[in-house]
Amino acid sequence: MKPRFLLDEHVSKAIQRQLRRIEKEIEVLSIGDRGAPPVGTLDPEILIWMEENGYILITENRSTIPTHISDHFSSGRSFPGVFWIRPVTGIGRIVEELHMIWLASEAEEYKNIATYIPL
Repeated sequence: MKPRFLLDEHVSKAIQRQLRRIEKEIEVLSIGDRGAPPVGTLDPEILIWMEENGYILITENRSTIPTHISDHFSSGRSFPGVFWIRPVTGIGRIVEELHMIWLASEAEEYKNIATYIPL
């Protein structure tokens, strides 16, 4: 199965729009979209939603998410993956990177992995 992406609420929705413009089949939701967790959802709840729905989180949150990932994983759970956006990375580069990841990989390759993009 192709990777599916969930953009954290502080990630620009321009990324979502551009990915959909480039590739109509790509599944990318933003926090607050219909079918995604609502704005203001706590990180532990987002991790559970991701696990249940198979979406990789795209975030800039390097302060609280690592602790929640550790707690989530320690409780015997798993997660589809987390991509932290490297500081000062332009939207165009993020879109290119996510599109390439979508084209060249399978979702299972990122299970329980938290890494930076660009890779």
